Amino acid sequence: MSFHVQKSRLLHVDLLKAAAAQMIVLHHLSAYGPIAQAVESWLPHLMQALYHYGRLAVQVFLVVGGFLSARALSSRGQPLDASVPTLLWRRYRRLVLPFMAAVLLTLACSLLVEPWLPELTPQSVSFQQLLAHGLLLQDVLGFESLTVGAWYVAMDLQLFATLLALLWVARSLLPARGLGQGRRLLRILMAPLLVLALCMASLFVFNRDASLDAWALYFFGAYGLGALVHWFGLSPQRRLGLGLMTCLVVAALALEFRERAALALLTALALAWWQRRHELGLPALRRGGALVAQLGNHSYALFLVHFPVCLLINAVFAHQGLSSAGAGLAFLLAAWALSNLAAMAFYRWVEVPSGRLRLVHLLPRLTTS
Repeated sequence: MSFHVQKSRLLHVDLLKAAAAQMIVLHHLSAYGPIAQAVESWLPHLMQALYHYGRLAVQVFLVVGGFLSARALSSRGQPLDASVPTLLWRRYRRLVLPFMAAVLLTLACSLLVEPWLPELTPQSVSFQQLLAHGLLLQDVLGFESLTVGAWYVAMDLQLFATLLALLWVARSLLPARGLGQGRRLLRILMAPLLVLALCMASLFVFNRDASLDAWALYFFGAYGLGALVHWFGLSPQRRLGLGLMTCLVVAALALEFRERAALALLTALALAWWQRRHELGLPALRRGGALVAQLGNHSYALFLVHFPVCLLINAVFAHQGLSSAGAGLAFLLAAWALSNLAAMAFYRWVEVPSGRLRLVHLLPRLTTS
C-alpha cells in the first residue's frame, strides 16, 4: 500500500506516536500469558525492561496528546472560538466508536480463548459494565476494564475536557469586546497561564497521590507540557518559556523524583526541538518518512486492537502445549507483527469509517457557549 507524505505533515509527531504505540504492545506482550512466561525464563532482563519501560511510553502519548489538542483548539494562539459542547462531543465520538468496537472484539476473542487463558478473560460482563465503558467512565464508577488500555481512552477524554474547560474559562474571564491593547494581550496569554498553573499543580501535588489516577488531575502534568510546547512555539520568547517550564518540572522532580514525569519533560523538550526544525523547513527524518507516517496514523488502532491479537496468539501457544523459550520468542514476535497488521485493517475498516459517522440524531442542538 502506498502512502504519500505531505510536506506539512508532522513526521516527528508520527514518530513519537508510533514508537510509543510499539512499546506499549511490547509491554503487554511481556506482561500477559504463557508466551511472556516462556520468554522470561530465557531473557529475564529483557522482559523486565520491556515491562517496566514499556509502560512509561504512555507519557509520550500524554505529551503528544496535549500538544495536538492545543494545536487544534488554538492553532495560532487565539482564544477558543468554537462551541465547547460540540468540540467535546466530536472528541468523544472519535474515541468511543473504535474503542467500543475493540472492546467487543476483545470480548469475542475472550470467549474463544477462555478454556486456555481463564486468567486473562472476564468471568462475567454486565450491561452496566458495558455502558460504563461506552461512557468512558469505567474506572470512575469502579468497573473492571474489559480490555487493556481502556483507562487511557477514558483519560484522553478527561484531559481534553479539562483543557477545553481552561480555554473556556480564559475566554470568559476577558470577553473580546472593549479591550485595550494590554488586556487583549492578557486575553491571549490567559489560556497558557491557566494551563501552566494546572500543569504545575499536577506535577507538584496531584501526580504524587496514586489514589487520583482515575482522574485527569493526576495526568495533566504531562498533557499540559505538550500543550505548553505548542504555545511556546508561537512566541518570540520561546526559549524563555521552555526554560521556565524545564526549571519548574525539575523543581517538582527534586521534591519527588518520578520516572514518568522525567520522561514527560524529555518528550516535551524533544517535541519542541523537532517542532522548531519543522517550522524552519528542516526534515524530521532523512528516510522512512512514509513508513513513519503510516505507523503514526495507525497508532490508535494498534493501541486498541493488539490485546485481542495477544489473546489469540497466547491461546494457540497454550493449546499446542508449547513452553520452550525459543518457541515463546517466535510467538511473541509473531504476535507483535500480527498486531501491526491487524491495526492496519482496524484503521481502514473501523476507525476511518467511524470517524465519518455524524450521528446527528444522537446529538442535541448545541449552541455556542
